[in-house]
This record gives sequence, C-alpha cells and structure tokens, in this order.
Amino acid sequence: MAALPSSIHVHLLLPMYKDEPISFNKPKFQYRAIVNKLDLAHKVVDEIPQPKAYAWNQLIQTHLSNNHPHNALSVYHGMMLRGIRPDHHTLPRVLTASRLCSNLAFGKQVHAHAFKFGFSSDLYVITALIELYGRLHAVETAKWVLDNAPTSNSVARTILAKLYLVDNKPHLAIEIFNQMLRLKADIDPVALVTAAGTCSLLKSLQQARKVHQIARECGLEFHLLVSNSLMKMYIDCDSLEEARSLFHAMPSRDLISWTEMIQGHVKNGGYNEALKLFRLMTKARIKPDSLTVTSILPACARVPAHKQGKELHAYLFRNGIDMNPTVQNAFMDMYVKSGFIELASNVFTSMVERDIISWTIMISGYSLHGQGAQGLGLFLEMEQDSSLEIDEFTYAAVLHACVTACRVDVGMSYFDRIKAPTVTHCVLMVALLARAGLFNDARTFIKEHQIENRVEVLRALLDGCRIHQQVTMGKRIVEQLCELEPLNAENYVLLSNWYAENAKWDMVDKLKTTIKDMGLKPKRAYSWIEFRNKVHVFGTGDVSHPRSEMIHWKLQHLMKKMEEEGGGDRPSSIFSFHDVDEERECILIGHCEMLAISFGLISTRERATVRVTKNLRVCGSCHDFTKAISKIVQREIIIKDPNCFHHFKNGHCSCGDLW
Repeated sequence: MAALPSSIHVHLLLPMYKDEPISFNKPKFQYRAIVNKLDLAHKVVDEIPQPKAYAWNQLIQTHLSNNHPHNALSVYHGMMLRGIRPDHHTLPRVLTASRLCSNLAFGKQVHAHAFKFGFSSDLYVITALIELYGRLHAVETAKWVLDNAPTSNSVARTILAKLYLVDNKPHLAIEIFNQMLRLKADIDPVALVTAAGTCSLLKSLQQARKVHQIARECGLEFHLLVSNSLMKMYIDCDSLEEARSLFHAMPSRDLISWTEMIQGHVKNGGYNEALKLFRLMTKARIKPDSLTVTSILPACARVPAHKQGKELHAYLFRNGIDMNPTVQNAFMDMYVKSGFIELASNVFTSMVERDIISWTIMISGYSLHGQGAQGLGLFLEMEQDSSLEIDEFTYAAVLHACVTACRVDVGMSYFDRIKAPTVTHCVLMVALLARAGLFNDARTFIKEHQIENRVEVLRALLDGCRIHQQVTMGKRIVEQLCELEPLNAENYVLLSNWYAENAKWDMVDKLKTTIKDMGLKPKRAYSWIEFRNKVHVFGTGDVSHPRSEMIHWKLQHLMKKMEEEGGGDRPSSIFSFHDVDEERECILIGHCEMLAISFGLISTRERATVRVTKNLRVCGSCHDFTKAISKIVQREIIIKDPNCFHHFKNGHCSCGDLW
C-alpha cells in the first residue's frame, strides 16, 4: 500500500490533541505523550517539501489551545523563514499569540504582513488587531484601527466597546453601542451583554431600560446569557424590582441566574428573600457552587439567622459541594457574625489550606467576642508561616485584639511595624490608649498623626472617658463632635445625657428643643430575639407583645432576687456618655434588651443560651443587670450590639466590663 502524503499525516495527527490543553496536573506519561505528539507533528511538517499554510495553522492553533503562545510565534517565525505564505486563518491566530505574549513589536510586524499579503481588509484580522492594540498599547489606537479599516462589523465594534470598559471608560463604550444602533448593525448576544455591563458601570437606569428594550426587539431578551446580564445590570442600577420581574419571566434559569438574584437581595438587605430563593433553587435541583454559597452566607451572618447558616453548612456536606478556602472563610465569617465563635474556630481548625483572609477573620472574630488574648496568640502562630504576607486588614485585626485584651505594649509594637498606617490603624491605637486610661499618651499620639478632627478618633477617646469616668474631658469631646457633625442627632443625645446625669435640666430641655427645631431624629433603641423561626422585636418600654405581662413579671422577679442576694444593690444608672435618649427616662426593666432577654428566658428550655441583638450600644445598667441575671438563672446570655458580642456567664462578661 502506498504511503500517505506527509500533509495527510499532519491532518490526521493534529486533531488527536489540538483540543486537549497540556496540564501539569496530568500523569507524567500522559504529558510526555502529548509533548511527543507535538514533536512528531513538528517533524512531519518539517519533512513536507512544500507544506501548505493549513499544516502550519494547525500547529499554531495547537500551541494556542495548549496555552503556549510563545511556541505559536516560533512556528510562525519558522513559517516565514521557509517562505510559506500565510492565509487569512494564520494572521488572526498569530496576532492573538502576540497579544497573549504581550509582544507588541511582533504584533506590529504581523500588522505589516497583513498589508503585504493582502489581508488588511479581512474582518478576522481587523478584530484581532483591535484587541492587540487595545490591550497592549491604548484603546485610542484600537479605535484608530477600526476607524481606518475598509470594513467592519458588530464583532469589531463590540470588542472596542469591551476595551473601553476595561479602560474604565463606560461612557465611550455606550457611545459605540449607540453608534451600532444608528448604523443598523446586527446586534448579537455579546453586544447586548457588553452594553448591559456598560450600564452597570454607569449606574444609568434610563440607559439600562433602553438596552433591555433593544434586547426585546432583537428577540434576545430571553437568551440566557443576555437575560443574566440584564438582571445584573438592573441590580447594579439599584432596580431590584425590575431584575426580579425579569427573573420570574425567564423561561429557563441556570445557576448564574439564581446566584445573581440572591446577590441582589443580599446587597439590598433582603436576607429572608435571598434565603427563600436559595431554597427554591435547591428544590429545582440546581446545585450551588462556591460563588452561590459565599453570596448567600451574608444573609445568615446575623444572630436570628444562625439556624439557616448551620443548615446550609450541613447541606454542603451532604451534597459533597467543594469546600474550598473561599467557602470555608465565608462560613467562618458567618459563624463569627452570628455569635458562634466556637463553630468558627472548628472550621478554622479543620482547614487544610489557610490564606491570610482565614487568619484575619479568626483573629478579628476572637476580638469581636471579647477574646483578645486568643486573637493575639493566633497572630503569633500565623507569623510562623513565612508564605503569608501580612496586610493592612490583618494588622487592623491584631490591633483590635490588642484593644480587647488591653495590651498597650503589644499594640505599640505591632503599630510600629506597619509601613503606611491608615486612619483605621490610628483609631485603634487611640482606642487602646484611651481604654487603658493613658489619655496623655493618646493626645500625644493624635497630635503626632494629625488626626485631631477625625470623628472616629474622638469617639474612640470618648469610649475611654466613659470607661474611666473622665466626665469633664468627655463633655469637651462631645461638644467637639457636635461642631464636627452638627446634623448628627446622636451627638446631641450624648450631650443631653451628660447634662441629665449632672442634673442640668434646663440644658436638657434646651437640647431637646434644638434637636426638634433642626428636624433631627435620634435613633430609637430596638432589640430582637429569634424563637421558633420568628423574630420578636422589642422597643423601649414596649408592652405590645402578647406575653408582655409575663415578660415584665419575670424581670421584676429577677430584680427582687438580685437585691436579696446582693444585699439591696441595684445596677448603677450612669448614662453620662450613653447614646440613647429614651432609655434614660425609662425604668431599667423597660429597656428593650431586658425585655428581649426576659422573653428568651420564659420561652426557651432551661440552660439554653439566650441570644439577643440590639441596634445601639448596651447601656451600663443593662450590662450590670445581665451579669447578675446570668448568675441567677445559670445560663449564658449573648447580646450583640454594634461594637461587639457580650457573652454573659455566671456573673461575668467577656468584655471584662470594658465595653
């Protein structure tokens, strides 16, 4: 039988591996086999007396597919040396290889070849040139190529619009799209997706609706790629309602569709709706990926939603969904923020790979739960891993741990290691010094770093004044806050409480009038607790709950028992630097956190932990009362306020009374 021509050998040989990228994760023998095939293909091409461009194109494409663009350029160089004339398939591939190699000089030579060999009008060559210059030189150069091309199409214009997006020039990208409409060019799904991405950056709802209308007119509204992009566009333009309408109208949805809607609801604070969507998605037998999981977990990172977070964790285990470091970090963060530091620690301990985010979350978590010493210990352990690069967020976490543990020496040492301290780092140092009662050092630090008029710095100082009862200094700070933030009602409430504590009732009345005349509305205090999948909310002095009578009876009973056991002592009622107005004028057992705790005690089984969230800082009286209650009822009580988690157990609080 006669031997096959060499060109036929290449034709048969290359398809066996041209679509199979070389991976170093493959077994060695398999990788060597692929390399041997490539070597054989090169040898066959070299032996062809007068090979056609087809064989060389196949070799170039194979190297591109295997992510070896440098080799593709070498093949083209060899092709030129042998005098082989490229065809219209060759140059776009070589231009792509030049772009991937970031070799603009080689790309320019190929551009010259396009003129030399008569391919300067080829649309594939033009689009490859636009992308080459746009990525490696400037978008304006890419635009010059398009403007001076003898012909163009929608693909070329869409690529230019994408390049404008990469260059953060969405206004120019949308102009390209509008130009396509004026020229009555064909609008394909990729053009619509690019236009939708442009509207997302512009945050233009008007333009977004126009793009949606174009998609509808082109019959592409329910093309899955287009629908998903339009949905994200509406979410980015803060029109969740229109995104939801499109989502429900879609005849088919994939994982991206569900994930986008879940992210949209979480972004807008619609946590319950996000959780509902996740359940519907799993019922539709759509398996979540790591992005979906990390999108839904913020909805569970709240004390009332901790059960859903645990259920989700169990779901992943049952269904064998990949628990990569990103997902594990998200679960840690969720457990920390929903009040389960032990579970967060379990996830951290079980991790095979830990990145800097893993350590930062855990260090910050310990601090948030009043366990600063453990956070500092974890940081020392982390430092032993030389592969980890400590960033500004990790330093902020360890400084927060120093604040919680009140370790001034350690905090100073870590602060000095930060190359470019941010305002956050400086605020934490002020908080550390003020909490330790080192007010002179704090003032010196503030002057050195020129942060005297930063509101967050003054609030950190004020916390120290509250802890150490520095009344005069505290008043001056509150007055400064009123000057810096004249429209913040909270500052006037702080000042009003100070005057009330010092029996200056005329000033209290004057401040109330000021607040009213300025049209300011002080925040009202609320506390809430989850019981049997329902969230029960309490306001100050609230008597609207169906079990209100029993709630108040329980608190009176506990107050009486505390007085009996403590020899008549009652919790102190210092409100000097408290930021809630209504609580000062209400009896202690009417404070919202007390009502929520009482409801938890009468509703849950004996010894069960009571978990309460408050929207504002826990007052000193409630803090002392809760310590006493935890000892009387022998239960752990956890209150989460905007500053931290207070773990009350057997008459003690995790904050060490420095809250």
